Amino acid sequence: MGELATFLPLIAVAVLFWLMVVRPASRRQKAVAQLQSELRPGQRVMLSSGIYGTVTSLDEDRVHLEIAPGTTIEVARGAVSVVDQGPDVAVEAVDTDETDRPGEER
Repeated sequence: MGELATFLPLIAVAVLFWLMVVRPASRRQKAVAQLQSELRPGQRVMLSSGIYGTVTSLDEDRVHLEIAPGTTIEVARGAVSVVDQGPDVAVEAVDTDETDRPGEER
């Protein structure tokens, strides 16, 4: 029993490492793979390099993106990291100027 007690902290650290690092990373990898397999023409996407574009056509392992009107690039399907869903909430400009303006009443 004493030998098992000496290995218990090591086993606990290994389990914690698996729960905190390995498992979430594999979930993210599966989610990205599913995203890349479900790409369709017309979707706006972001590449892992930060370039945004619209999918114009798909090959087996490549994606053709229109990044500007009339400018199309060909990238590896694995470079697509995010499908842009657009802004979910419209952000309104907020007037943070606290000074009184001429002709305005508070």
